Amino acid sequence: MKHLFRYFSAIFFFSACFPSVKTAGEFTAQEFNDMADQMSKGPVRDISVADLTQKTAPNTVLLDARERREYEVSHLANARWVGFDDFNLERVTDLPKDAPIVVYCSVGYRSERIGEKLEKAGFEYVENLKGGIFDWANQGLPVVDGQGQKVQTIHGFNEKWGKWVKRGKVVFE
Repeated sequence: MKHLFRYFSAIFFFSACFPSVKTAGEFTAQEFNDMADQMSKGPVRDISVADLTQKTAPNTVLLDARERREYEVSHLANARWVGFDDFNLERVTDLPKDAPIVVYCSVGYRSERIGEKLEKAGFEYVENLKGGIFDWANQGLPVVDGQGQKVQTIHGFNEKWGKWVKRGKVVFE
């Protein structure tokens, strides 16, 4: 009995002193915003999901800076895939340099890097979607798959990053 008491006392002590590791969807809005701020640091202007849905010019071009497999699982409607690892400016040569462009990825890191490349290439109005498609989905906004059909599935990139998705089914294929 004495050993059982010590065992449960030790478990109580360690669980009280060391917070549990967070799993998918277990984060506060502030924690998500802090992470998104860190990931989108750079010279490209950020745009929030709210601003994108409310203030966007009708001719705004949405560019998806994730890998092709991520785009095929889910992306913002009317978004154009440009990729990240194999990004090439030839994919955007048809765009006017003064077109309003919003680049997004999972949370804002890759899109920030692609936004920088676009600005260096002379594009005048480039913004990075802070929080990316994860924030978009977490706010309950629709995404489509590679065939343009609305889906509830979000590509989570990998388990480390997929934990930032609260809504929808997260896949890593």
